[in-house]
Amino acid sequence: MNYIKIGWQFLRRYPVIPIIILILLLIAAAIGPYVTPYERDIGNIADRHLKLFSTSEHTTIQVSKDDVVNGFHLLGTDHAGRDIFTRLLHGSRISLMVVAISITTGMAFGLTFAMISGYYGGIIDEVLMRIVDVWNALPFLMVALVLTLIFGRGLNIMILVLFLVAWVNFVRIIRAQILVLKEMDYIASAKICGASDVRIMIKHLFPGILNSAVVIATLNTSGLILAESTLSFVGAGIQPPTPAWGVMVNEGRDYLSTAWWQSMVPSGAIFLVVISLNFLGDWLRDRLDPRLRQVD
Repeated sequence: MNYIKIGWQFLRRYPVIPIIILILLLIAAAIGPYVTPYERDIGNIADRHLKLFSTSEHTTIQVSKDDVVNGFHLLGTDHAGRDIFTRLLHGSRISLMVVAISITTGMAFGLTFAMISGYYGGIIDEVLMRIVDVWNALPFLMVALVLTLIFGRGLNIMILVLFLVAWVNFVRIIRAQILVLKEMDYIASAKICGASDVRIMIKHLFPGILNSAVVIATLNTSGLILAESTLSFVGAGIQPPTPAWGVMVNEGRDYLSTAWWQSMVPSGAIFLVVISLNFLGDWLRDRLDPRLRQVD
């Protein structure tokens, strides 16, 4: 009984399950596409809509590989006879790449924007924050569709759209912290010693906001995954046959009554990753912010 209690307390104290899910995602994205025997975009139409844990009754010759595959489909096949598990692994890499680039660039721009706004204050702060207000008032989907119509569809446009979503989420919270930190005595001492504004922001203010920035980035990552999936689902993001998770959900929506796994498998992957990131973000917020630390 004590072991059960200790195990339960450990699971409450640390986000073990979310971390395991995210580690598996990283492993799948790193090595998954190299270990699966099936092609990403090529299938045998005779094997369409095979159920989960099914074995093909036909021989599939892979075009870019030298082997002949007549095998087991762990998560079934889609409407074109393509292996869903293979496409899921490739989709994890694409989603991670898009989100990683977007959140990194968005974080860098958002932190810079917030630090300049909070540190200088006055008219600069007023102008920059009104820009944020206007940007927040724009419908995300409309902006994405307009950019798609102007520049076309593709991976680069998807990264640009997600960057435009990511940066603004950092501004308000980080700016509020900068307004407090810049009144501290050690900032005044740095000014008296002749430190430049850039040095003060990088060497003295940035370490004070880093914990909050990490938490915001973790929580925003889940939102960006949902945004990427939504845009791919409505056709404004990554285009078929590239196996982004949103694309896979969209391709299977016409077959929900006959082959529900084609949409439900990538939907389940999106759900697990997003909820794991949310749990991890909540845990980081509680641990990194002294005001929110819980006494166990």
